[in-house]
Amino acid sequence: MQCLHDELNIRYIKLHFTAEVLEDTVLPKYKASALRGGMGEMMLRANCIRDRKCDFCDFRSECLAQRALYPALKKLPSFMKEDDGIGYVIECEDYREEFYEGDSFHFQIILFGKLLCYFNLYMQALYALGMEGLGKYRGRFHIISVTNSRKEIFLDQNGNIYMDNYKIQTVKDYVKYRKQQLIHNGLEGRIRFRAPFSAKYKGEMLRQFQMEAILLSCARKIYVLDCLEELDLPQYKLNLENIPEIKEQKIYKDRVPRYSGRTEKKMRWEGIHGEIFLDTLTEEQLTLLLAGELIHIGRHTTFGFGRFRLF
Repeated sequence: MQCLHDELNIRYIKLHFTAEVLEDTVLPKYKASALRGGMGEMMLRANCIRDRKCDFCDFRSECLAQRALYPALKKLPSFMKEDDGIGYVIECEDYREEFYEGDSFHFQIILFGKLLCYFNLYMQALYALGMEGLGKYRGRFHIISVTNSRKEIFLDQNGNIYMDNYKIQTVKDYVKYRKQQLIHNGLEGRIRFRAPFSAKYKGEMLRQFQMEAILLSCARKIYVLDCLEELDLPQYKLNLENIPEIKEQKIYKDRVPRYSGRTEKKMRWEGIHGEIFLDTLTEEQLTLLLAGELIHIGRHTTFGFGRFRLF
């Protein structure tokens, strides 16, 4: 049986941002999506030297914004498109909308593989977005600190960067840490989706949770990040025997509005969130799910979709 050991040698860093709102305002409910959209706009403004028609640009392969937002893969998985965003995710579970001057909110960015080298592009774009304003009402904010997962300062409120605290880990490290945590706290067999999960299963969009679809999504995302790392590995084949039964599930539907500055189109992305209660997991399934916690699964993960936690 294929072992997951080598597939999890995916480098990453998770940066935790604290932002202070500069004026009374209304911010978007789905901040992860808004932050990603605004960050992309700021990158294009700072780096595009043509007309923003990326599909036809003769500088596309050298464009810094393109490399950071839509990195090219030497080996493109059959289930992906060339313009799928990969290699980073944004997380924000603060769904408040009304903010007053001096209020703060928190969000996280996780960078994977070769995108670790482009951290300064993300930092500059988010700083510029704070000055431009977020969402319909252009709510301005200032990034007052950035820390790593050990709560060590990476960026302070004076703009000083401490590169010694830019500590790169691997997905394998994360899985090992989480297994030890679950051994200590006990595994309940419960999964809580903290952000919408959007995926196709047997040709149709998911309307309820299916464990085979979740595990397959974890395996697929691991393979995509292996390709980003240029690890010469085959796609992991999930053992479809003994898929755990969902004993109970709570489902809530989400429709996340988004405006694309690149295509100048409004859209709504659909997904489901909620909780799942499971039977016993095998070691393989536990490893896949713990990796999936970190890397996010399904569609639109760069916009915060597909985040879950195992308890």
